[in-house]
Amino acid sequence: MKKETTLKTVIISVTLLGISIALYFLSGYSYLFFHSFAEIFSVIIACGIFMIAWNSKNISKNNYLMFIGITYLFIAYFDLLHTLSYKGMSIFTEYGANLPTQLWIIPRYLEGISLAAAPFFLTRKVSFKFVMFFYFILSVGLTVLVFLGYFPVCYIESTVYTGLTSFKKISEYIISVILICAVIFHIRKYKFFDKKIFILMIASIILTIFSEILFTFYISVYGLSNFFGHLFKIFSFFLIYKCVIETCLQKPFSVIFHNLKINEEKLVNALKNIKTLHGLIPICVWCKKIRDDKGYWKQIEVYVREHSEADFSHGISPDCEKKLYPELTGRK
Repeated sequence: MKKETTLKTVIISVTLLGISIALYFLSGYSYLFFHSFAEIFSVIIACGIFMIAWNSKNISKNNYLMFIGITYLFIAYFDLLHTLSYKGMSIFTEYGANLPTQLWIIPRYLEGISLAAAPFFLTRKVSFKFVMFFYFILSVGLTVLVFLGYFPVCYIESTVYTGLTSFKKISEYIISVILICAVIFHIRKYKFFDKKIFILMIASIILTIFSEILFTFYISVYGLSNFFGHLFKIFSFFLIYKCVIETCLQKPFSVIFHNLKINEEKLVNALKNIKTLHGLIPICVWCKKIRDDKGYWKQIEVYVREHSEADFSHGISPDCEKKLYPELTGRK
């Protein structure tokens, strides 16, 4: 079993290395082709995540998966715009290299914030319509800001300076911090995840962090740092594919049964916390005090309150009223 796991790891590592080398030579032949491949791959994966999440919402009842699915639909939208506006595509020619850079930073903010927020929906219900409406309005607003020129400049092309602006660089670091928080939030909720899904998701986020850091270094949109940033993005989205699409399709009930197991554990723990009285209870025949495990005699209401969920509301019976307060009973 161990040898099979080691062999599988070696095969995967060699395959990924081979893909990386092939993509490097592809970028050397036509960087525009490589970039289009990397981004369209991400768009297809993101749309696939949404379709799987949306069509399984009535079966899995997984708010986390549903939230991720909706957010990645809008991430795919901006990644598609980024691809179409990239330098050399000759579609949005009047905007230059600043437009695709702006359309890159927006979905990365959405991705980072969404991944950081997603773990909170593991234990909370989410209104799918509200999330969809919120991200739709947000996406429309950001698109308008970008194309009308009100979004901060991210890339400058001039005779004096060509490269990233401070806003773009700082944003990449902010996004990296948000993604680190996403890792921490996922770790705190690890009990709610299937082990394989958890590892894949954490690995995907870490690769996204590396990708963001690399995008703070490049000067040319065709540069080496840009290449490795997109390469890490490809691997990151591939792990998302492994985590969400492949796992949910090949093992559609694993997530459901994992949630049932968690609910079962919660029920067992709740039952353990319920206090019940059982066995022989030593009680005084005269004062009715009860002796506890340590040998102390306690009032019956104190003992019952400590050993059960019951409480007392004091009153007086008719017989005791006649015995203790005859003057009151005589007046009736």
